[in-house]
Amino acid sequence: MPSVRFQPSPAALACTLLVLLAAAVPATAAAAPQKGGGKPAAGSLTQLRGPSGCLIDRSKPSRTCKPVRALSGAAPFLGSNAIAVSPDGRNVYVASSRSDAIAIFARNARSGKLTQRSGTAGCVALKGADGCAKARGLNGPNSVAVSADGRSVYATSLISDAVTTFRRNRSTGALTQLRGAAGCIADRKASGCATGRALDGPDVVVVSPDGRNVYVGAFVGDAIATFARDGATGALTQPADTTGCTTNAPTAGCLTGLALESPEGMAISGDGASVYVASAVSNAVGVFARDPSSGALTQATDGSGCIVDSPLAGCTTGTQLEGANAVAVSADGDDVYVTSLLSNSVTSFTRATTGLLTQQAGTSACAIYVLAVGCSLARELRAPEGIAVSPDGANVYAAAFVSGAIDVFNRASDGGLMQKRTRHGCLTAGAPPGCVRGRGLLGVSSLALSPDGRFAYSAAFKSSAVGVFKRTTAARPRGKG
Repeated sequence: MPSVRFQPSPAALACTLLVLLAAAVPATAAAAPQKGGGKPAAGSLTQLRGPSGCLIDRSKPSRTCKPVRALSGAAPFLGSNAIAVSPDGRNVYVASSRSDAIAIFARNARSGKLTQRSGTAGCVALKGADGCAKARGLNGPNSVAVSADGRSVYATSLISDAVTTFRRNRSTGALTQLRGAAGCIADRKASGCATGRALDGPDVVVVSPDGRNVYVGAFVGDAIATFARDGATGALTQPADTTGCTTNAPTAGCLTGLALESPEGMAISGDGASVYVASAVSNAVGVFARDPSSGALTQATDGSGCIVDSPLAGCTTGTQLEGANAVAVSADGDDVYVTSLLSNSVTSFTRATTGLLTQQAGTSACAIYVLAVGCSLARELRAPEGIAVSPDGANVYAAAFVSGAIDVFNRASDGGLMQKRTRHGCLTAGAPPGCVRGRGLLGVSSLALSPDGRFAYSAAFKSSAVGVFKRTTAARPRGKG
């Protein structure tokens, strides 16, 4: 009989990861409670008071959060890039898996507050649920990205096996799906969508800084799909040759990559020259060179094209990368940071001008929940998913799914991280000693900062909520506070 590869459903994969997570994460932290507090130091986050600090799906009554539409299941477990702020700072977009929707919020640049417009301007959803505008291919959305020109918004949907394309009204922030097949590309034939390749269980979507390309990481398909973007319309076209996809195992019509089992995180350097991919099952971060003219990705096989937790031919061995999840590149392009779900860690890498990565040495190599040799200790960093670097480069923020926490790190001049020593080093849904209490943080998995770095926004699956935080931006040397 011919061999058949068993392909579990996205839901089954999520359940499997949660079981592994429960076994891997200790019930209590090894970190001692931190004393201190007082006035927040530079980089600290303070949640806005009252309903301004927390928006929640209206299906979950709350006394402290403002009810809104289309936030049920915001930022699902498979999806660490579920919230995005538009480059002009006017809007925030959230992928909500249970609502089958993208929630749209207008943002006040001065106060950081979010408001949702009434009717179809406030959200897009499958079949127009919740009074939203109708959308195709939006079953189980889990990641969202806005183009640098602010004209387009893209979303991946795990259940639809699709990437959807929306035109953004730059005045109101409202989204309109492109007509016909231009509005969505699916892994299999679907009504109203074009058919693409390497889109089985897509988990993350990113847009190149020059706006010429869109890249999608397929968690189930162990692949990266590459698309050319029309700068005028935002429409996507997948190259017909092998540059249109890269897969972990040899696949007809695609390039073959290394350490690409279940890509869940992706980031592009500000110069557009490098694409970094975090793969959860490979326990790896992949390094790809990007051709700016064609958008094609190339991965080296001499050890510089991937860093893995355990030895793998063609890759370099790193540390604390089990369940590699999300990736972020600093604005200066000098450093790359990766969250790892099963290692309960944030790992730090120095980026060369060529785009190649070297893991930091000593305790700068990683911050971890339970102290390990060679890592610094991080409080409430159980199952970190999302990660973001502040525009000024002074801080790194990590969203911890199991802890229901946002961890706050100071970024040193060499790129190394150290969690803030006082209670402002973490905000949590509960109230453990040594942390500030936050609202709407249960199952937090995605983070985004405003372009000016003055505000931070979180999206949490279990809370079906978005948190709004003011960031202290007073000038302060890196690594202090």
